[in-house]
Amino acid sequence: MDKILKIIDKIDLPFAYDHFAEGESPSPPFLIYLLPSTNHMGADGKVYYKINRVNLEIYSNKKDIKLERKVEAVLDEYGIFYDKSEVWIASEKLYEVLYKFEMEEKYE
Repeated sequence: MDKILKIIDKIDLPFAYDHFAEGESPSPPFLIYLLPSTNHMGADGKVYYKINRVNLEIYSNKKDIKLERKVEAVLDEYGIFYDKSEVWIASEKLYEVLYKFEMEEKYE
């Protein structure tokens, strides 16, 4: 299993890549993850070290510090350095807590 999926499994929330299909969104809290870009390292036209940028978006209908601490504990367990931001999405009546980090691409 891919490392990002192992991390998501440990967080133990319903999740989807990019979005849930219309009408299939679970009750909050839930998680969306994205791999929006890469930061590969290479030389001479060849990629030698593959790095994915990862966004973990946690959606909840209230500020949930306990859940944030759980997510951060899992990221810490895997030695992941992350940036965190938060926004209230008025139209959805949900908080989004966004964790951004980079992860080496490995195939297991």
